[in-house]
Formats: sequence, structure tokens, C-alpha cells
Amino acid sequence: MAFAIDHFFGEPPARLHPVVWMGNCLNWAAAKVLPQPAKNENAVDYPSFLAGAGVWLAAVALILTVFGGLQWAVLQLPAVWAALLLGLLLKPLFAWRMLRREVQAVETALQHSLEAGRARLSMLVSRDTTVLTETQVRESAIETLAENLNDSVIAPIFWFVLLGLPGAAVYRFANTADAMWGYKGVYRGRNWEWAGKWSARADDVLSWLPARITAGLLWLASGSCSGFKVTSFWSRLRQEAAKTPSPNSGWPMASMALLLNIQLAKPDVYTLNRSGNAPNTPDTSTAIKLASKSTLAVVFIACVALFLIAFLGRS
Repeated sequence: MAFAIDHFFGEPPARLHPVVWMGNCLNWAAAKVLPQPAKNENAVDYPSFLAGAGVWLAAVALILTVFGGLQWAVLQLPAVWAALLLGLLLKPLFAWRMLRREVQAVETALQHSLEAGRARLSMLVSRDTTVLTETQVRESAIETLAENLNDSVIAPIFWFVLLGLPGAAVYRFANTADAMWGYKGVYRGRNWEWAGKWSARADDVLSWLPARITAGLLWLASGSCSGFKVTSFWSRLRQEAAKTPSPNSGWPMASMALLLNIQLAKPDVYTLNRSGNAPNTPDTSTAIKLASKSTLAVVFIACVALFLIAFLGRS
């Protein structure tokens, strides 16, 4: 039900979007309790760490209460209405249609001009896009697709299957908090080295298994066209994924790079599948197709898993 709503209607208005509310709360908390840049950016700052952790834990407690209460209330209704309403509540906690559309929009803009592609990419990434080449713009778009396939689609569904609506909501909050607070050093006038450390590590923990599942789903979605056997693929994948600073984002990105036989790089940070080709226009389309098949696969797997959980619960 949730994926059908996503397919036909996309995202709800910002004023009704729970992830937007989470971001607004994080902005408010940052302005209230997190510090301005310290004189010594490398110094251990336990007060900032405790403040950041405290805000995160308090927000999670509130989210568990609200979404747990909503789920309990919905499940008191007849099955058909419960399925419909639970789907409506789950939908804002993942975003497949928007992710696919935005990545395609970068490629479409590149067909007009490099400047248009850079401008469109700047809506998706925090890095400076004004100096990127056409190849680098395309690499960034495919990286964004792969990384957010996990963060915005696979991982929320994974936690929904395990812990219901509260699980999906907590994951989206954790991922949003990492995106907004999980910086090293000073960013936009505030020192996040210690203030955002809890948020960053919490997201690492919650994304660890889903990131590897996402990499596996991409491999399954590629079918026999990839030319990889499972053992050789995972061996290469572990080597490539270890090149990124994040313990998780490298897995779906490296999987995409290997399966498409392209190079994906972030200047001065990492280069995945160095022997691969520079990505071209068809590679963006192929990447979107792989991600689409992976999304369909996770819908099927999630439905089977939920059925088995329900069956075992009844027995």
C-alpha cells in the first residue's frame, strides 16, 4: 500500500511530512544547545557530546511514543482500513519516486548544459558543484542514487519489517540527524566534531546491515548480465567499499560501480572501481533500472517476511 501511494502520489506536502518535522526540530535544537566553533577544534568536548546525545535520545523517545501510539490505534481497526492507514503513515518514511526523479533530472539537465547539470546536482548534494566536470556530475548523481537507495528506501523498510512503524520512523530520524549533525569539525558556523558524534555513530549502527542488503539486492537485480559470480563479487565489493570513509555508504556505491563497470569517485576522498569506465548517459539509465528492480525486490521480500511473522505469531 505504501509503495502504491509513493508510485502514484509521491511525497506529501512539506507541512505534513514527518521527516520535514524531524529536520525542523533538529534545526531548532542545534540553535539552542549546540556550541559555536571552539577555539581548539580538536579538543575533546564532552558537554557538546552529551548535549547532542541527549537531544537525539529525547527525540527518539518522542518518536517511539508517537508512532507506536499511531500504530496501536490503527491496528484496532478492521484489517482493510488498518492496511490503508498504516500504508499512509509508512509512505512518508521512505522516498523512492522522488529519488528516482531527482537523479534522472540531473541527467536531463546535463543534456542541456554542464551548468544546468551542476545546478540540478546542487539540490541533491552538499559539496561544491560549480567546479565539477560532466563526468563528475554524473558520478555524483549515481553515487547519490546508490547511497540513498539504502538510506531512503531499503533501510526504512528493513526496520519496518523488524519493528513496525516506530522502527521505520526512528531510522529516518537517525539518518536525518546524521545528515544534519554528523559533520567533522566546523560546518556552517558550528563545531560538530563532538556535538554530532552520537548521531553519526547511531546512523552507522542502524545502517550497517541494510547497506549490505542493498548491495546484495543490486547484485541480484543485475541478473547474469553483470558477469560476476557471488564469491568474486563480494570479494571485490568488500575491497572497494572499504575505500570510503563511511562504514556503510561504500557498499551500495561500490556495488553499483562494479555492476556497471564504471568508476565512481569523490575528489581527494575515494575512487571506486578505478579500472572502470567513465560513466556516460546510458549508465545513469541502467543505474536507475537496477535501483528500480532492487526496490521491487525489497517490496516482495518485505511482504513475504511480514506474512511469515504474522503466520508464526498466530501459530
